[in-house]
Amino acid sequence: MTPEAKVKKGVKGTLKELHAYYAMPVTGGYGSSGAPDFLVCWKGLFFGIECKAGKNTATALQELNIKAIREAGGKAIVINEDNVDQLGSWMRTHEIINR
Repeated sequence: MTPEAKVKKGVKGTLKELHAYYAMPVTGGYGSSGAPDFLVCWKGLFFGIECKAGKNTATALQELNIKAIREAGGKAIVINEDNVDQLGSWMRTHEIINR
């Protein structure tokens, strides 16, 4: 399993534990290029989660999608192995709203 796949597994586990609705959009021919790895709705809050490994950062296209989500009133965050364990706490305390 790649480091990024481990991050995605951690995010998926947290979302399932909190009974959040999520979708993992497929990019490519019919998908939306640059969409975050997870599109989530939880307790009336919509947010996108982009998963990265190490010091890897979101691409320019991913940043555009993150910006579009935020401008539409949603939240969007980038998660890596250093902070994936904090996702549940951020969601429960609504700290995700300030990210």
